[in-house]
Amino acid sequence: MSTFKELGLNKDIIKALTDLGYENPTEIQLKSIPQVLSSKNDLKAFAQTGTGKTAAFSLPILEQIDFDSKETQAIILSPTRELALQIAKNVEEFAKYTKGCNVAAVYGGANIDEQIRKLKRGSQVVVGTPGRTVDLINRKQLKLSNLKWLVLDEADEMLNMGFKEELDKILAVTPKEKQTLLFSATFPREVESIAKKYLNNPIEITSGEKNKGSDQVSHQYYVVSERNRYNALKRIADVNPDIYSIVFCRTRRETQEVADKLIKDGYNADALHGDLSQAQRDSVMEKFRKKHLQLLIATDVAARGLDVTDLTHVINHKLPDQIESYTHRSGRTGRAGKEGISIAIVTSREKGKLRPIERIIGKQFVSTPVPTGKEICQNQLLKLIDKVHDIKVNETEIAEFLPSIYEKLEGLDREELIKRFVSLEFNTFLSYYENAPDLNDSDQMRRSERDTRGKRRDDENMTRFFINIGRKDKLNPARLIGLINDQQIAKNIEIGQIEILDTFSFFELDKNYQDETISSFQKGDVSFEGRGVNVEITEKKRSGRGGSGGGRRRSSDGDSNSRSGGGRRRSKDRKTNSTSGDSGFGRKRSDSKSAFGAKPSKRRKG
Repeated sequence: MSTFKELGLNKDIIKALTDLGYENPTEIQLKSIPQVLSSKNDLKAFAQTGTGKTAAFSLPILEQIDFDSKETQAIILSPTRELALQIAKNVEEFAKYTKGCNVAAVYGGANIDEQIRKLKRGSQVVVGTPGRTVDLINRKQLKLSNLKWLVLDEADEMLNMGFKEELDKILAVTPKEKQTLLFSATFPREVESIAKKYLNNPIEITSGEKNKGSDQVSHQYYVVSERNRYNALKRIADVNPDIYSIVFCRTRRETQEVADKLIKDGYNADALHGDLSQAQRDSVMEKFRKKHLQLLIATDVAARGLDVTDLTHVINHKLPDQIESYTHRSGRTGRAGKEGISIAIVTSREKGKLRPIERIIGKQFVSTPVPTGKEICQNQLLKLIDKVHDIKVNETEIAEFLPSIYEKLEGLDREELIKRFVSLEFNTFLSYYENAPDLNDSDQMRRSERDTRGKRRDDENMTRFFINIGRKDKLNPARLIGLINDQQIAKNIEIGQIEILDTFSFFELDKNYQDETISSFQKGDVSFEGRGVNVEITEKKRSGRGGSGGGRRRSSDGDSNSRSGGGRRRSKDRKTNSTSGDSGFGRKRSDSKSAFGAKPSKRRKG
């Protein structure tokens, strides 16, 4: 097996890698490092999430940078601030013993003046989000005229977030003679398109099969009714006492709502999404990394920069809009040779969405019944017994109390002591799950999927609109969201399902803004690609294959200066309501210090 030294890296970099515990390069590193060191050709590289892509592109760049110069020689573009910070931290760790190396992270949501001061002092490597990078270029504070390397990391996600315009502006101010490195975990058609536009006769390397999921991850799905989705999530957490998981939601609102419910029900959980300030996001991620949180409820984008190697589960509270995003989600577990489980909670109507995902990841989902109360109690009880068996006894500290304890317990035999001990710790848990309903009831699912009028429950707060433009007008979900935002109907208006057809489309908005939506599109001459736009309310749901389907949206969770199609993404600080504390895994302990956490009296059965 090759070593980093055999790949051609200098002793200072190898010493830093040794400190970090890296012994042998991964497959993507074995392929990309020699390629970048020996050639000036552009590179298009595919590697699954968690396979060491950051080292694959940053190590050969660090090997070649002229550290006697303060000019910016390499820029690494990332879709989110969290990922940008993580990459910058990794590069600094790799360059720990490299004299004169300065790395700057530039991203929205933070003080731009401080970032400018760091750039003025000289940074050979800049890691940035597209929006903030463009801002600094426009202010003439980031100069890329001497750039030698441009890295597009997570290129698929940058496209999903609508950063094409920003990428064009950045590329326009870089020299023609540079090496462009494009790294991506998935390669949809859009990424192939960006590779053709920005790369010149690139060398292509892959680690594993394109878009395929990790071999270390197994995939399960649970079928529940919409109203039991959250209860199923709780049962999945309860049946796995040692669970350490990211729970993915589609929107910021859904993320916060699920996190708030879990916190209220006594779980060590918190939310991570774009409405939090940078300080709040940093605090949540730090607690999760230290395992003071058991469940992190997150949007796809917000979780991108989270470098955690020992997640036991990834849970899809709802499936993502983009199929490729499932690969990113599931890739957060099953890292560093460990096995992981990716779970999808779906309704019977959503089961069909699993088939195209299976084709991409090359694996089948296993249908799994939602755990019963009896199963959960058994797992929790056995976990308690394991803890008792493995507890370290401090003979010196408890010795003086033992005579009184023995006296009080006199007359109770071994079996009776065990029964009373278990009952003391476990009665409340047994009581909570006593007569708990079966969430797998198919009749119940069918009844709850539709109300008496045949209308989907999760659509009842939305109004469906017809719009007279579609795919032939070059409309896509991002551009439609941008068009809606441009009308300034309301601040942070909730956008529901989007269905893009050939010559017309449908979209859903919060029903409270029904009249405002119609009037906003009627006043003035609203046009798209030279075609006049007409919007009408439609009651009947039309069949047909949509362009994106998907759930409710506001704006994406990326850089605060980013754009989605034609509309500005909104970002607003929101204080978390977490009281999770540092009580470790599982539910928070009650006043009685029960090993099973939350007081059942405060929770609803589910």
